[in-house]
Amino acid sequence: MADEKGSWKRFQRITFDSKTFSKRALRAENISTRHAHKFVLGKLDSLRNVRQHVTVWLAIIGVLIVAIALQMLWYQQAYRTMAWKSGGAYAEAVLGPINSLNPLFASTPAEQSASKLIFSSLYDYDDTGTLSDDLATSMTIGQSGKDYVVSMRDDVRWSDGVKLTAQDVVFTVGLMKSAEVRSVMYGNWADVTAEALDDNTVKFVLPAQYASFPHALTFSILPRHILEDVSPGSIRQSTFSVSPVGSGPFTLRLLQNSPDGTHKIANLSATRNYYKGAPRLARFELHGYKDQDGMMRALQTGEVNAAAGTNAKQDDLPKSFQVKQYPVNSGVYALLNSDSPIMKDPKVRQALQAGTDTADLRKAVGYDVPALHLPFVNGQLRGDGIPAAPMFDEAKAKGLLDQAGWTLPAGQTVRQNASGQPLELSVVTVKDATYEKVLERLAGQWRKLGIKVSTDIKDPSNPTQDFVQSTLQPRAYDALLYKLVIGVDPDVYAYWHSSQASRLGYNFANYRNGISDEALSSARGRTESALRNEKYKAFAEQWMIDAPAIGIYQSVMQYVYRPSVQPDIKEGGVPSEADRYSNIRYWSAQQLPVYKTP
Repeated sequence: MADEKGSWKRFQRITFDSKTFSKRALRAENISTRHAHKFVLGKLDSLRNVRQHVTVWLAIIGVLIVAIALQMLWYQQAYRTMAWKSGGAYAEAVLGPINSLNPLFASTPAEQSASKLIFSSLYDYDDTGTLSDDLATSMTIGQSGKDYVVSMRDDVRWSDGVKLTAQDVVFTVGLMKSAEVRSVMYGNWADVTAEALDDNTVKFVLPAQYASFPHALTFSILPRHILEDVSPGSIRQSTFSVSPVGSGPFTLRLLQNSPDGTHKIANLSATRNYYKGAPRLARFELHGYKDQDGMMRALQTGEVNAAAGTNAKQDDLPKSFQVKQYPVNSGVYALLNSDSPIMKDPKVRQALQAGTDTADLRKAVGYDVPALHLPFVNGQLRGDGIPAAPMFDEAKAKGLLDQAGWTLPAGQTVRQNASGQPLELSVVTVKDATYEKVLERLAGQWRKLGIKVSTDIKDPSNPTQDFVQSTLQPRAYDALLYKLVIGVDPDVYAYWHSSQASRLGYNFANYRNGISDEALSSARGRTESALRNEKYKAFAEQWMIDAPAIGIYQSVMQYVYRPSVQPDIKEGGVPSEADRYSNIRYWSAQQLPVYKTP
């Protein structure tokens, strides 16, 4: 303890000498300065002498680093690539408003597209355009050829979890047959009965043999448990039309107006428990535009990344955009109304046939479209004896009009008959940029023959015009420029048999001929492919002679898309525009880098 006190006393006696500290600090500063001059500043002259060598070496090192980096990137490209992956959103523009998501009333391309995405059917078309199973697993045809028994999958459920059964199929057929529902399919199923044999088997009974009946089984199936309590006359106005329950590859999340209020958007999400496997896309947006201009603006501004059914030219689009064309099983015709006072004379129709330069009309489309001169799409008739396309012959056309009594007085531009009546025709088409261009050229060609042509453009989407009731049903035209949806099977009975030349029929040319009727009726009642082919060739030959219509071109679906998406649409697998979705499960909208396998 004494030692500790002594130590403390010694510490208290320590004093701080500021002068000594200052001398020592000054000495340390002088020593540091001498060393800095000697080892740093003194060496600068030497560094200046070798700076060129240093610069060269630094440059060489920099080049080596860049070369190594480039080499790594180069070799990386050899073993890595970009691959499409699951997820992402696909936004597609389609023509036509989306007024209803109920397939019973799907009348526009946008509504028909929505039906394909949301609902399933017994049969569908695969990526080769061949009829294939969807819900169906097998079909048995009775000996009479009038009974069809279809077996169905047992693992299909509606988006609300309820099992889909044969009773849903029978219920849907009943709605299609109902006059109160007023479905777009009404009339086609009037004489067909459907019966559920059990939960997975449905039987169809036809009044007569109908070879192409399996193609009719591609209709969308509706949920009985949702709609059975809704009166048939109220189904169109029910909430189901804007919030449907389906069983297809996508499920509706929301039907909304676009931010600018110009169109509607169906927001869909992938059905994860879809019986064929979930789609790769996470979401699908279907934008329904009222015209082509709106579709193209949306594509160019990035609002959508694809557009179906456009008439845009590649030169009008950014170079990065992909433009592909797919012929569909439809044809555009000038339908000549045989009940029109002037068109009743076959010589007048034959004159128009000879005086129409269809090759020139196809140029008005703006892109390549296949020629079409028969009541069938290209490839549906096989073998020898197929009628050839009529040759454009303006002199022949004028001669036929002379023979029909329509002569051109000296100094006049319009022909007239013996009583002085002018040769005047009214030609109607629907509002469409392409049809309007074709109509303009068609009218110009017919005017050169000495015909006064008046044209009229009808807007089917305009309720005030009521195109069907005011134009189609009363056949209020001399000629109609219109598209006929022919389909995969060459059964064109509905368009050309005389029994369909009625207000509610689809024989818009009012064509009547006994030989044609017999060929069409016989062909649809036989299942032998070769025999049907010969009967259809006989019909086509008579049809060409009678000239109830002028074939102009086979319809083409033009599809435009950005490189950021990948639509898997197969060549030859697009019977109709809505059938582009046959491979929808494999469409993609996202990419990621992956390593290549050797």
